[in-house]
Amino acid sequence: MPSGRLKQSVSRWPFANVPFDRFCQEAATMGIRAIDLLRPKDWERVRAHGLVCSMGEPTDRQDFIATGFNDRTHHPMLLAELEETIPLAARHNVPNVIAMFGNREGRRDGESIAACVEGLREIAPLATEHGVTVCVELLNSKVDHQDYQGDRTWFGIEVIDGVESPHVKLLYDIYHMQIMEGDVIRTIRDTIQHIAHFHTGGVPGRHELDESQELNYRAVATAIADQGFQGYLAHEFNPTGDPMAALRQAVETCDV
Repeated sequence: MPSGRLKQSVSRWPFANVPFDRFCQEAATMGIRAIDLLRPKDWERVRAHGLVCSMGEPTDRQDFIATGFNDRTHHPMLLAELEETIPLAARHNVPNVIAMFGNREGRRDGESIAACVEGLREIAPLATEHGVTVCVELLNSKVDHQDYQGDRTWFGIEVIDGVESPHVKLLYDIYHMQIMEGDVIRTIRDTIQHIAHFHTGGVPGRHELDESQELNYRAVATAIADQGFQGYLAHEFNPTGDPMAALRQAVETCDV
């Protein structure tokens, strides 16, 4: 059972082959405190196991990642989704709701940053009213999400600084930013005030947090904890072997 300084969570989707209730039950016995990336229909199901949803999804649209706040024509749809989801999240004790920057599609960084700031400023008052944080995710555009514009930490920071709300922050995915930038520990130390949530995953391949990949996740987790981080560190990797054994190993690695 973890006794460390970090609240650990796990994303459901890489473990979809494990029946939902068994997954929640075994995760809870490992000391995991939450399940990540669930739609509202599952928010109460995890509470039956003493868990919460640590990151809510506002929609199951197939183009969710590509369709983000960097395009003003998307704002009405994105804001409507969040306006419906945020009050629900508050009622179910879901602290965070995910959002995306969107694909570049030829847009310049400056114009896209301005569009993101404009759109996210509109939702910030509702997020503040309900005590829910909108987390905009940083993703790699090199391997997994070609053309995604929010693929560098600096881009995300420019947006978060422009919005100026403690309830709009970054979802810093360690796997994605290791691919794009490296220098993960120093970046985390320098930008922790902009980050509300973390995802893990081994590089390369987004597999287990073991000796087959290049990051020292114990050192990364220690750096996060040393900053006094109070959010969730959510495991989001594709297990190659026994999924629950791999998850237990990740929990132990990040128990600092």
